[in-house]
Amino acid sequence: MNELFWIFISSLLVNNFTLYYFLGLCPFFGVSGRLTVALRLGVATVFVMVITSLCATALNAFVLPHAPYLRLISFIVVIASTVQFVEMAIKKLSPMLFRALGIYLPLITTNCAILFLALTQTSREYTLLQGLAFALGGGGGLTLALVLMASIRESAELSTIPAVLKGTAVNMFIAGMLSLAFMGFAGLFSAS
Repeated sequence: MNELFWIFISSLLVNNFTLYYFLGLCPFFGVSGRLTVALRLGVATVFVMVITSLCATALNAFVLPHAPYLRLISFIVVIASTVQFVEMAIKKLSPMLFRALGIYLPLITTNCAILFLALTQTSREYTLLQGLAFALGGGGGLTLALVLMASIRESAELSTIPAVLKGTAVNMFIAGMLSLAFMGFAGLFSAS
């Protein structure tokens, strides 16, 4: 149980997919303008990561030992299918959210953080529970990064910012500061 906790915390904070590995930056910069949209995309991404983790475990156990050359393509098929399912469900249940997410919802398919999850989980030979902890931590970390970025960007809109820093410049500065803050977790956990 202790190992599952450390896998979760590691992928959530210490080795955050977005702020440490710099994966999933397209939705990080594109969707983080509004807190509610960022949170909902984060939840959708967590769902896709969990399903991908389950499928990666099953594929790694039953299919890939016999056909290792299918590893990459099978993971891509799983991710694309899951995202298509999520997209249809959100379109049916919440058309307003579907419009708010725009192109970033189908872009979950090409989110390198999800493919990183599947490839890393199988290369580390995680069990089913370890893979789920890794997926929940990774998805939670991406959601945390999206929510933090969105809340700071919403606050920045209410602040007086010099014209030279508005837009992309301030977003890059915020992302850099968040990344530096999360790098501090690495020192915290290595000391214990």
